[in-house]
Amino acid sequence: MQPFTAVTGPAAPFLEPNVNTDVIIRIERLTGVPREDLGRYAFEALRHGQEGDSAFILDTPTFRGAPILIAGRNFGCGSSREGAVWALMGLGVRTVVAESFGDIFFNNCFQNGVLPVVLPKDAVDRLAAEATGGAGLTVDLVAGEVRAPSGAVVPFTVDPQRRQALLEGLDEIGVTLTRADEIAAWQARDRAARPWIWAAA
Repeated sequence: MQPFTAVTGPAAPFLEPNVNTDVIIRIERLTGVPREDLGRYAFEALRHGQEGDSAFILDTPTFRGAPILIAGRNFGCGSSREGAVWALMGLGVRTVVAESFGDIFFNNCFQNGVLPVVLPKDAVDRLAAEATGGAGLTVDLVAGEVRAPSGAVVPFTVDPQRRQALLEGLDEIGVTLTRADEIAAWQARDRAARPWIWAAA
């Protein structure tokens, strides 16, 4: 997983509330499209045409490939498909700033190296207004702040364990493997204490 420290670039304002995972990526695209190609089908129902002639904000010259998405409340609600995060990554999105997120989508972001930033509505609206013309924002996980083109700084917090995992580029399996020596030591002790448990291993 790609580590996340800080990202600077255009921030596409897309403040529609309750954008669900089926809007982000349709379920049928997850059955035959390779993960690395899902970006071309992201927000398919909103694009009304191919990537080159779509008026959807992430297809416009200003925001094509934007690494930051400023979203509406309850972004990523609905079903639990991890492919919604993969589709956003396929568009180049590394971080999503919103007032709130669907719970499972929020968790899936951390498992794939995408940073979901929760901010109050007024802060989201201010950042979206500043980003409208394409001026770059910075989302800095190390400092725990979003820096706007005007110089305004908006702090945010992330669960400390999730923050560290993102900084190091570790998903849950990667975090577990950082304790491989402890796991092996426990297994050795348990094998000695209860050999019958390990008979078939």
